Amino acid sequence: MSAEPTIARPLPAQVGREAFPYDLDSVDWNAVQADLRGLNVLTRPAQRKQHSKDFFWYSPILSAELSDCVADLVVKVSTEDDVRQVCAVAARRKLPLTIRAGGTGNYGQCVPLQGGLVMEVGGMARVLDIQPGRIRAQAGARMYDIEMAARETGQALRMWPSTWHVATIGGFISGGFGGIGSMRHGILRDPGNLLRARVMTVEREPRVIELVGDEIQQVQHAFGTNGVILDVEVALSPAVEWVHGTALFPSYRKALDFACAASTPALDLFLLSTVEARFSPFYTSMGDRFPPDGHAAFTMVAPASMPKFESLVAAHGGRISMAGTEAELLAAGLPPAYECAYNHTTLQALKLDRSWTYLQVAYAQPFDPAVVQRHLEIFGDDVLQHQDHARAGGEFGTFGILLVRWKGIDHQYELMREIESQGGCQIFNPHVVTIEDGGMKTIDNRQIAFKQQSDPMGLMNPGKTRGWRHDMARPG
Repeated sequence: MSAEPTIARPLPAQVGREAFPYDLDSVDWNAVQADLRGLNVLTRPAQRKQHSKDFFWYSPILSAELSDCVADLVVKVSTEDDVRQVCAVAARRKLPLTIRAGGTGNYGQCVPLQGGLVMEVGGMARVLDIQPGRIRAQAGARMYDIEMAARETGQALRMWPSTWHVATIGGFISGGFGGIGSMRHGILRDPGNLLRARVMTVEREPRVIELVGDEIQQVQHAFGTNGVILDVEVALSPAVEWVHGTALFPSYRKALDFACAASTPALDLFLLSTVEARFSPFYTSMGDRFPPDGHAAFTMVAPASMPKFESLVAAHGGRISMAGTEAELLAAGLPPAYECAYNHTTLQALKLDRSWTYLQVAYAQPFDPAVVQRHLEIFGDDVLQHQDHARAGGEFGTFGILLVRWKGIDHQYELMREIESQGGCQIFNPHVVTIEDGGMKTIDNRQIAFKQQSDPMGLMNPGKTRGWRHDMARPG
């Protein structure tokens, strides 16, 4: 590998209070607590530390940077009036405000870099309305609970994260990109997936702003920097009893070739992920269904597409080692396919061996499996390959979540440079805290403009976007 990485390495996160423009050293926290009277305020150090973390421990770099970031107070809310009270107190006293729900993000989205207030919105968890083609839920509602409510009407969510048992819809909108279901319905920001959102501003007299359709992009993947999401309306589709399948191939190239051939409207797939055989020791419950010599494609297939799916697997030299409904797999003690894909692959490895970390890659489209084949040869045992196949912008595409042996920050950035130097690959860096350095690459001026309306003093999640400058703030 090249000794001199050319990919820009962002400076470490400014986690000290010098990065916040308002005076926090003289804050009377007892007085702040009095202002929050009537609310559930957590003050004990262990409680505050617990509610100041997410899954940033996937990254050794973020673990070192963020482990000491702790809120001064944690406030649990359950109503919009509670949210209004917290926002008003934060604005009046010029306090950093970080929103938290399930805490399943990987990039420190809900970590209070400068301390201040953490507002826990998990108590706002009601499904508010279900209609044909749409469902509206409070921001703290778990994705799994929303799905179960939708299924009672014969409908289902279009997509959800692999951590859906814990992840909330507000967190998914704020920090997500796509997920389980993106093979069929695209990514979150694709038209028709997000329908409506209500957002509360952080001002002395907070306001509620309603966003419709494309306007939601002003808060989608904004890391909670520009308004408190109160509730969200998303699209539903008719429910399908998906067949969760594992197809095994004699080489990873054959698995990737199969995935490319399966990325077609002729097959109705909800999930398609390829995972190379060296992952198999981490999938301890699967046994011979994912053996050490079998390269896997994990899938969720519509029953009507199973004959075509089976034929395509056979045509690429593969065999189906497992197929069944989610209920059948769970009854047999086997994981559903969505727990074998996306960042659950990383989680499976970290459960057994914490010496690994990960990288996220977007490949040039149309995807060329030869790029991954070259990476297998170049990186050897330092990098294990896993690709998720999905639609974005109406086109099929491929994204990688690679398992990387942690050998220090210099080695990590050398890997990034090598990957970006080949085949039009782009790294979405999971070892930084800002939106722009992690994946967006450029400042979203539309989101910054909305922040000037919804968070005019720059109090929300300070340090998470490079697009906000302190001179943009309006006096409170």
